[in-house]
Amino acid sequence: MRSRNLWTKAGVFGSVSVAFSSMLWSQKKTDSDQAASSCTPADTKPSSPYELKLVQVLFRHGARTPLKSIPDVMEAQWVPTLLEPPAHTHINYVVTDLLGGPRPSAPVEDSYRRNILTGGTFPGQLTTVGMQQLYELGKRLRRKYIEEIPFLSSTFNPAEVYVRSTNIVRTIESAKCLVAGLFQQKQKEIVHILTTEAESEILYPNYHGCKLLKILGSHRWAESSTLPDIAADLQSIQNELGIAAHQHIDFILIRDDMVARETHGLPCPPALDTWKNKVEQRAVDMICHVYEPSKRENLQLCVGPLLHTLLGNLEEKLQGTSSEPNRKLFLYSAHDTTLIPCLMALGVFDMRWPPYAADITLELHQHRQTKEAFVKVSYIDQDQLIPGCSGVYCPLQEFKQALSAYSLSSELYQSLCNNTEGLTEP
Repeated sequence: MRSRNLWTKAGVFGSVSVAFSSMLWSQKKTDSDQAASSCTPADTKPSSPYELKLVQVLFRHGARTPLKSIPDVMEAQWVPTLLEPPAHTHINYVVTDLLGGPRPSAPVEDSYRRNILTGGTFPGQLTTVGMQQLYELGKRLRRKYIEEIPFLSSTFNPAEVYVRSTNIVRTIESAKCLVAGLFQQKQKEIVHILTTEAESEILYPNYHGCKLLKILGSHRWAESSTLPDIAADLQSIQNELGIAAHQHIDFILIRDDMVARETHGLPCPPALDTWKNKVEQRAVDMICHVYEPSKRENLQLCVGPLLHTLLGNLEEKLQGTSSEPNRKLFLYSAHDTTLIPCLMALGVFDMRWPPYAADITLELHQHRQTKEAFVKVSYIDQDQLIPGCSGVYCPLQEFKQALSAYSLSSELYQSLCNNTEGLTEP
């Protein structure tokens, strides 16, 4: 039972944390790929054979208050003034369920609100710094898809843009700030941010809604802190920081608090300075054990329905079967615990924790002459060569094949989730 409790506390439903500086590994690309992905977007070049048809952006929320403070160490003051929204991030928006009805209840958010951090704010809340980060991401998308090429209208148009978020305040506010940056607060109509209830959420590994994932995840989470190297390092850092032996902490919790402090210029225990790199490495080691990318079933259950949705959006656009034929942009506001397993399934996880406001962007292109479809994936604005793809512009059939091991229809997902015969909950 304790491991399940820890799992919840560590914030698997929400986000666990950020990387300090994400020095991205750059993929080796062929000359033609590099030419196509240089500073000038392919579509502005008269000779470009590709026409951009659809963009999907899956992004992590911005900087936030920690999910839990490291016990027994110097406390940071998480005061309400850290959460004030900049005026330029305001837009007119409403949060609804997927069908446009009232916003569902939010048990994850409710669990945050049961605790108060030193200084008076709740855990897991988007800060002014985080709001600005998402506004900047919106501006980057604006440069790319409005200013450099006339792909999107310069004013928000709901027929063109779909906005979905997990039903947690920080991701909803992050989506709002991104839209404010993307359209510079210009809107003819109210922005609808769509959410769903916790049981049917596909924008993070859903331990509420998938019985099998809950059992597998609880086991893996419990094991991750007991792996010999991780356990030895954890013992050392607890001793060095003077954390009492009875306190249940792990590297993801330590990292979460440490990065939140650093991002907001709040003091960190001096002993943590020498541990920074080790904390970073061990947090990634832990999350890799939890998601176990070598085990296909686990990644399927974590991101299968989301990948299926992203692929479905591509197909509908190409075949002209979308109920919204003018849709050009899908925005999905999510968490690090969404991006990490997605990067693993894509085969491009670089063993670094995704920073706040990190994004995975999928572009659908069509060859002007042959009408062949291609997908281009970037992570934090760096083009990625997906294993199994013959180039950065990946033929759609190759891209679908690369993800076929992990993509799951909702029917298949449900039947797998309910198949827990012979398994016991820890």
